Amino acid sequence: MKIGIYGGTFNPPHLGHMAAAVSAANVLSLDKLLLIPAGVPPHKTMAEGSASNRQRLEMTGLMADRLGLKIPVEVLSLEMDREGKSYTSMTLRELRAIYPEDELWLLMGTDMFLTFHCWYEPEVIARLAGLCAFGRTEKDGEALFAPQRDYLSRKYGARIVTLTLPNMVEASSTQIRQALAQGGGEDYLDPSIWGYILSNRLYGTRADLTQLSLSQLRAVGESMVRAKRIAHIRGTEETAAKMARRWGADETEARKAAILHDCTKYFTLQEQLSTCQKYGILLDDMEKTTLPLLHSKSAAGIARAVFGMSDEVVSAIFWHTTGRADMTLLEKILYIADYAEPTRKYSWAEQLRKLIETDLDAAVLRGLEITIEHTAGKGEPIHPRTLEARNWLLAHRKEA
Repeated sequence: MKIGIYGGTFNPPHLGHMAAAVSAANVLSLDKLLLIPAGVPPHKTMAEGSASNRQRLEMTGLMADRLGLKIPVEVLSLEMDREGKSYTSMTLRELRAIYPEDELWLLMGTDMFLTFHCWYEPEVIARLAGLCAFGRTEKDGEALFAPQRDYLSRKYGARIVTLTLPNMVEASSTQIRQALAQGGGEDYLDPSIWGYILSNRLYGTRADLTQLSLSQLRAVGESMVRAKRIAHIRGTEETAAKMARRWGADETEARKAAILHDCTKYFTLQEQLSTCQKYGILLDDMEKTTLPLLHSKSAAGIARAVFGMSDEVVSAIFWHTTGRADMTLLEKILYIADYAEPTRKYSWAEQLRKLIETDLDAAVLRGLEITIEHTAGKGEPIHPRTLEARNWLLAHRKEA
């Protein structure tokens, strides 16, 4: 197995780190990638106002999830767990003990590669792993790499691969931290990492979470979920916005509800229950044990208490899994947008997309019926609120 090892302070991880990791993984045909945030880096001191070890580890976890690689990507805390400076030779000795038969490749940027001979125990590093150096600008090409590559090959017998990442916007973590403190910097970051920074008020950011712009709210929301969920959330937002324009609801409110409707989707059962208890949300017996139902309640609690959402938005999130009798316009919009958004590939999705253009209540009714049929088909109990919502719509459509 061929394993890539990419270390750094990741303070914060940025798009340059991500592009380098993806390019190296593809060029080397890696089978696994290990991301290792430094504990105490030997070549520099951590800047004042840096993120904590835990926060850097969590941001690196977000980076790992957002790389989109088809190979396993793991984040290791071994350098943070070790006392003293994070010497690469020590890390490689630990990894060699874990992977005695595998081919290790150490990934590094131009500056690190050009000063490699000055590192602690460079001969040990070269013996334990190949070196993959990547340049982040067009200037970091063959003319710069070749002399050092030849020198290291002669002196240490190093195996070396070099590559240049074209069209990469050049920015260091230092520059990005400075930009963040001045209200910018998001262009250099994956949205989820920007959202994490905003929600934790890192690097001099002072975001008021109750007064976020839509782009900020979107980023913070995406920092709370896994990458595979984001397309659904974005699809729900755009569908809800389109429905709001069609049926006369507040488009901004519809977007906010959609952005946050699944923000606790990946909470554990205990985290869901603790969140509901914290925010005084009463649960019935079915909700207490059913994650697909429970996340709507915990998300509603966070939407109100953390993000200052309106009663209308909170209610739409609260009922988006079960529905209820006599739903408000925004509740209907979020309920059916969750079903009809473009990534839904079920056979009934296109039927719902047509109905939301012509008859909103008919679309909601069909969505409720689909839920009832699907749940009954699995032999699971149907939530009473869903039955009440279906029966209420049936009764009032007959009256009309």
